[in-house]
Amino acid sequence: MPQHSQYLNDDFDNFDDVSATPQRMRRRQDLTQANPNRKGRLTLEERARLAIERENQDMAPPEGDRWSNWADSGHGPEPLPEWVVTDQGACDHELGVLKTGKEADVFLLRRVSPDTGQEVTMAAKRYRSNEHRTFHRDAGYLEGRRLRRTRDMRAIETRSSFGMNLIAQQWAVAEFGALSDLWQSGVPVPYPVQLYGTELLMEFIGDPDGTAAPRLAQLRPEGEELEDLWEQLVGALLALAERGQTHGDLSPYNILVHHGRLVLIDLPQVVDVVRNPNGRDFLARDVRNVAQWFHARGLPDHLADPEALIAMLAAEARIG
Repeated sequence: MPQHSQYLNDDFDNFDDVSATPQRMRRRQDLTQANPNRKGRLTLEERARLAIERENQDMAPPEGDRWSNWADSGHGPEPLPEWVVTDQGACDHELGVLKTGKEADVFLLRRVSPDTGQEVTMAAKRYRSNEHRTFHRDAGYLEGRRLRRTRDMRAIETRSSFGMNLIAQQWAVAEFGALSDLWQSGVPVPYPVQLYGTELLMEFIGDPDGTAAPRLAQLRPEGEELEDLWEQLVGALLALAERGQTHGDLSPYNILVHHGRLVLIDLPQVVDVVRNPNGRDFLARDVRNVAQWFHARGLPDHLADPEALIAMLAAEARIG
């Protein structure tokens, strides 16, 4: 029986409208903000904030944007790849945005150890939380998954601020757990380096200079290259089916191709096709989405037959 991870995906609209605040309310709020240049006695709130700011400045790394939080994070499966930097004295450098999404943004981050000179470039996926209203994809994916604490489940269902933070954290945990399991099973996914709150650091699929691997949708492969990518994809889907799973949101936009190697990404909603009553539908949708793209690029019908592949994957997952 395949292992099934119990994890909990994605879109909130920003609803904080500062411009709508009455002028008198804004003036009263401004009086409570710390202003180190203002003369006169500081309020207790200002004193506390300034003390924290000074402490943070004293503790800032000599270079980079923050200290490595490796020691306080959940770690990826062992053995760790040699390129993972575990030095507690390492510094993290923000290099810019790789991708903005509905439920999370992905940043480029370089971790450098000043002591050893070791450095690595990673992708930092940060899930948004209470600044948005709803994760619009989570209803179907959560079938068969339940939180034990009714208070937490009630907060999620009512979309309270506490519930929104829980959802963001659950999806970060879900993706980290899925990547960890799939990596160990040999499925072509990025290696999950660490999980810290709602931030997931993972292997950067791209070149050392920070150039990200293109998405399948950006490519125009032909002939043998097209057939090779299709065979790699079928192998990845079979590996998922052996575990009783499917991607759940597969498309040419969440498949990377790095120097001919295919890699699946965006996996917080990986679906247990056995426990989820709509599991076979998710599997069929995944296959049809990618088969349609390959067929449009000229892959022969006898290779890109979606119904035949769906039947094969369903049989592998033992769902008929």
